[in-house]
Amino acid sequence: MGFKLRVYYEDTDAGGIVYHTNYIKFCERARSELFFQQNHLPSDGEKSGFVVRSINANFLGSAILGDMLSVTTKVLKRKKASLILEQSIYKEDKLIFKMEVTLAFVSNGKPKIIPEHLHNILDFK
Repeated sequence: MGFKLRVYYEDTDAGGIVYHTNYIKFCERARSELFFQQNHLPSDGEKSGFVVRSINANFLGSAILGDMLSVTTKVLKRKKASLILEQSIYKEDKLIFKMEVTLAFVSNGKPKIIPEHLHNILDFK
């Protein structure tokens, strides 16, 4: 199923093709939506939350103005203070973007154990 979104003019370059950094933004929106659907923020207070530690992105196709996209998110590895997620973007049923993102949970810039209620939101199949 995944998070659905439409490509708008603001998402594209002068040629009407989705600008490469926007695929990462689309994945960020999908991750945030997982929490919003559970009436939570992807943080635990003012000074703690998830930060991106690393991204490995693969651009496999392209999307254009007006396309409907679907972003899927899968937990690959769960640690005490970090997560590795796989996020994929599909146009119709065709995979056009895939990335692995490592998220660290930090408080005041230092690693912190991910609160159980936030881990539970990500424990989906």
